[in-house]
Amino acid sequence: MAYDKFNILTSSAVPLSIENVDTDQIIPARFLKATERVGFGDNLFRDWRYNNDGSPKTDFVLNNPTYSGKILVGGKNFGSGSSREHAAWAVYDYGFRAVVSSFFADIFRNNCLNIGVLPVQVSPEFADKIFKAIEADPKTELEINLPEQTIALKATGEKESFDISGYKKDNMVNGFDDIDYLQNIKKEIVEFADKLPY
Repeated sequence: MAYDKFNILTSSAVPLSIENVDTDQIIPARFLKATERVGFGDNLFRDWRYNNDGSPKTDFVLNNPTYSGKILVGGKNFGSGSSREHAAWAVYDYGFRAVVSSFFADIFRNNCLNIGVLPVQVSPEFADKIFKAIEADPKTELEINLPEQTIALKATGEKESFDISGYKKDNMVNGFDDIDYLQNIKKEIVEFADKLPY
């Protein structure tokens, strides 16, 4: 399944300054029955977003119209807990194309990269600057430049670099998942196979 190509993303951001957000909070286990990667966004942070009667909790950031954008800024240790891929699916399906945090759980980070969500790990100091900038101006924009591997506060020009594997970076720039990547190099695979002595 191909995903949106990711090059330079400029967007306002939604601040979720909670540490140790685990995958069961991102998408509760009772919503994991679906077999397709659609519809999970409706239940992103379900128990934090809604009361038992289904009414929105007005004090949760995703229900606050002040904040919007394609970037979610999370607290330290985002995506810990179980390895469920559905957590990344929910983030993508909701409309986020990048998650920024000072630390990601490894499995969640890889699940995001596999489905077209860019996890941008920054220093705790830069994360704090981002939260303060959004608090001062909810419309403040971040620029995430994947080719250059930088994230910047547009208003001030302050920026920081982030790491990503070359393979995953290339896939995201091209909008590929792992299967798309193999299909893209099918000619080279066939030529290599033809040279094998067996």
